Amino acid sequence: MNIYVGNLSYAMSDDDLKQAFSEFGEVISAKIIMDRDTGRSKGFGFVEMGNDEEGEKAIDALDGSLLKGRNLKVNQARPKQ
Repeated sequence: MNIYVGNLSYAMSDDDLKQAFSEFGEVISAKIIMDRDTGRSKGFGFVEMGNDEEGEKAIDALDGSLLKGRNLKVNQARPKQ
């Protein structure tokens, strides 16, 4: 399951993101999206979980939760339009 994670702290790394989700199951990948010009975080990223059940648990637990001073927006990623 692919999960969108928004309102991330600019100080977060891919590893921080992976660690936050790993307590809910297998994290296949965790990637924070960076600005191509500045190299700074855009404040959102994507996490791929091993299966849908683990993904749903992570979404339920982490949506609205506080991480590094920011309230996360967590939901199932939708395909690009």
